[in-house]
Formats: sequence, C-alpha cells, structure tokens
Amino acid sequence: MGYGNDYGIRDRIRQMVCGVLAICIAALLTGVLVQRGIDRVDAKMEETQKALAGEVFRFHVLANSDSEEDQAVKLKVRDAVLAYMEESMEQELEDKPDAPETRAWAESHLEELEETADRVIEEAGYDYGSKAEVETVYFPDKLYGDVFFPRGDYEALRIRLGKAGGHNWWCVLYPNLCFTNATCAVVSDEGKAELKEALTAEEYEMVTATSDFKIKWFFFGDHASED
Repeated sequence: MGYGNDYGIRDRIRQMVCGVLAICIAALLTGVLVQRGIDRVDAKMEETQKALAGEVFRFHVLANSDSEEDQAVKLKVRDAVLAYMEESMEQELEDKPDAPETRAWAESHLEELEETADRVIEEAGYDYGSKAEVETVYFPDKLYGDVFFPRGDYEALRIRLGKAGGHNWWCVLYPNLCFTNATCAVVSDEGKAELKEALTAEEYEMVTATSDFKIKWFFFGDHASED
C-alpha cells in the first residue's frame, strides 16, 4: 500500500510539474510574441518618423524661465514671429512666385526674426535678447491636437529667449499647422489637408490614427500595409 501511495504522489507531482512547465513555456512564447509585436511597432514608428522628419519643419520658442512674466513674453514673441512670417512670406510669394520654401526662407531671415523677438522683449520691459537658428532638434512624442508626432530629430526654427531655461512652445511651420491660440490645440482641416499632401497614405494614417496603426502593426507587421 505504501508503494501505491508513493506512486500516486509522484504521479501528481509530475502532473503538477508538467502543468507548471506548460504554463511557463506558454508565458515564454507569449512574451516572445509580444516582444516581437512591440519591436515591429517600434521599428515602423522609427521608419515613419524619419520619413515625417523629411517633410515637416517645426517652430520652437524657448522661454527665458518658467516665471509667469517670461512665459507671457514667450507667447507674445510666438504671436509676433508668426504674424511677421505670414505677412512677409505672403508678400514674397506675390512678388516672386518661385520664392524659397519655409525652411530656406527662415534661414535667410534669421536676423529679422531676432529683431521681431527682441522688439517684443524690449516692449515688455526686459533686457535679455533672443537667438534664432535653424537646426536639427530632438523632440519627444507629442500629440498636437489629434495629430501625433513620434519622438526623434526634426529640423526646426528655434528661437531662444534669454537663458532659454523655461518651458517651450512649438508648432509645425510646414505644412502649416501652427495655431496662435495655445488653449485650443486643434489642427485645422486645411492644415490636415496640407499634411496629407506631404505624406504617404500610410504615414498620414500613422500620425492621425495612431492607436489603430500601432494595433495593426503589432499583429500583422508588413501585412498591415496590404490592407
């Protein structure tokens, strides 16, 4: 009787061990499949970000500090610079239909942009200056209204105010997605239309339907683009 009981105990132990091993193997396989899905999404997001970065030109204003006064100056500079750019670029297009694109225009008008920013700063009663540059800047993930821009390097017109130690404000100059009401972060239909023209259908889907895009690439990978 003792041997029978021992055999029964060993059999139950083997069953338990096999069950635990099966669960572990299933969990391991699930983890591998999940990681592969995540890797597919990350690779596609990186690829699409690089394509997106080649099509957009961003605008970045860094405040002198996070004080309420410096943040207010930042927004005034933003408004003044956008107004100047809109008026000046529109006039140049009227005079020269083949006027340079936004990025090239910004590079050739950095001095005027600094003068515009400095005038706003001076009118606000401060003596720090500004620095305008066109450069490649790393941006984190950003949801801009209902348009998503994945983290990565983008070319941008960057205006630093004073020590540039405060929170920043940004938008996209090309395609023209900039808005001046910071409390209403909504991309206009016209802005979306311009963005759609600049991107492939898949890239546009990535930035406007991010969740669905990620789910498709998580499960289907390259086959997602065949839909």
